[in-house]
Amino acid sequence: MRLQEPSRTARAAAFHRAAHQVLEQGRIFSDPLALRILGADEETVAREAGERQMDRRMRLFIAIRHRFAEDALSKALGKGVRQIVVLGAGLDTWAYRARLRDGARTFEVDHPATQAWKRDRLMTAGIAVPRSLTFAPVDFERDTLAHGLAAVGFDPLQPAFFTWLGVVPYLTVEAAWATLEFIGALPPGTGVVFDYSDPPESLSPELRAFHDERAARVAAVGEGFLSYFEADPLRSELLARGFSEVEDLGPREIARAYFPSRKGEIPARGGHVVRAARA
Repeated sequence: MRLQEPSRTARAAAFHRAAHQVLEQGRIFSDPLALRILGADEETVAREAGERQMDRRMRLFIAIRHRFAEDALSKALGKGVRQIVVLGAGLDTWAYRARLRDGARTFEVDHPATQAWKRDRLMTAGIAVPRSLTFAPVDFERDTLAHGLAAVGFDPLQPAFFTWLGVVPYLTVEAAWATLEFIGALPPGTGVVFDYSDPPESLSPELRAFHDERAARVAAVGEGFLSYFEADPLRSELLARGFSEVEDLGPREIARAYFPSRKGEIPARGGHVVRAARA
């Protein structure tokens, strides 16, 4: 992202979440605050949403990764986790929809410029900030996640659940692993959900063309794609770095879980969403 500007890709993801509420009526992922925090009305969102199959595919993938993450988050809360960390929060609205009890806390981590933009959007939209939420502005070029969280009261001696959506592709492989190592060193009960993409050279010609178009678009705003992973080596690395459970949904697993009646060939390669946890 460009210095002192909010993330353009964070806004794009928020737009897709809002568009899913309008065009698919939130069938996969319901977010009643998506339009309000974006500051757009249904007519405008419907008009500006892309009509191409690839635009719809991207919108549904974003809805699926949020549904998957929030389902996993709810299970973690049910097992007693009381620290939730939303990494690269952007305009995510979970903390403003949730009703946390028993001293549970949410920490939203993001670049200071993006976080300031979000707080302005919250105020303009009239969305109240719950007492259970703490903002943690972190500029990763100057600070670490561990230090940024410690500064706002995160307890590294207690388990936590992290959602980390729409971020990993924009990080170097080294930076992604540094964050995963930090999470994997936290106490048992800790978990994380994140998403990633297969290497572009492994995609079908149709998906490769869509990837290259998106890659050029995000690079033009200073937020280019930097990392890709293969499922089996990623699983092995996660297990070697402190996680004992790894659930990886690729395109075919996603189709079975969320579109069981879908007909036709499902691509083997594309976007993945992963849950990794310390049992």
